[in-house]
Amino acid sequence: MNLYELLKRCPVTPIENISLPRYLMGSFRRKNISLYNGLSDEKTIVYWFQSKSFSIDLRLSDPVTTPISERQGWVGDTIWDDENKLLSWHIQHSYQPRIQWPEPAKLFPIGNSVLEFSPSGAYVEDWRQQSSSGIFCGLRLLQAEHVATQQKFAMDGGLIIAGEHLAYVQSRLPLIQKQFENISDLNDAIENKRIKPSFVESYQVSIALSGPTIQFSTQSHLVNTLLQLDNFETDSVGNITQITEIEGENYRLYFSLDIYHPDFQFNRQTSTTTCAQQWLQQESTHLLKNATIIK
Repeated sequence: MNLYELLKRCPVTPIENISLPRYLMGSFRRKNISLYNGLSDEKTIVYWFQSKSFSIDLRLSDPVTTPISERQGWVGDTIWDDENKLLSWHIQHSYQPRIQWPEPAKLFPIGNSVLEFSPSGAYVEDWRQQSSSGIFCGLRLLQAEHVATQQKFAMDGGLIIAGEHLAYVQSRLPLIQKQFENISDLNDAIENKRIKPSFVESYQVSIALSGPTIQFSTQSHLVNTLLQLDNFETDSVGNITQITEIEGENYRLYFSLDIYHPDFQFNRQTSTTTCAQQWLQQESTHLLKNATIIK
């Protein structure tokens, strides 16, 4: 069954019971990172998708030619500190063998952007909401089963649908991931033949914008192919499953439903005071003359 057909049978998640701020949910493109040393970067491809309880992140210096050892991508449990407005993540495994972004995020929403300040002052990131409205769904990958042997094992990953945009993560098979235990530098490990490049690349993070066609991925051969949204079912205990092929073998993936809403309105504006609205209107000749929506 196609995933969109299956979702029509799923219960709608009550939005009012979610502790994570609504302005963090959806799909975001990093417009800019400003560093403490005065340098800024507006070219690196960075996307962040946020479900109710987990995040998906992809970072590529170039759409196609980013070296295998320099790609970044992960899925992680979201930890929200409401008192201090800090977002952090618990990441079990990622594409890279080390945590490259160790600080929590201090977040401030304004308009269609979320500004992320590192508590140390190392950087500020400007994230732009890409989604407007539509299906909002988060499926968290929990485990996989080798179909032929019926052997089950833990596997990390997830799928987020935010309107017309999708993100998918699938971790490495356990026997492959075990070979990364004593590796901290991918480039060094590949050059010294301690790890196969194909093993590194087998951690998949893929982003599809405006439909299921993949635009960016840690697996470059997947670019311009379709995300696999067929062969979904629900099992007897309510898990969502999918039959898929990994390394030439058939596996059944087991997902839990993190969130589902058939017509979610993603935040693209923020509130302000009446005085501020009057000021903007009064100064609109100057302030709005060249203003436009930047995503």
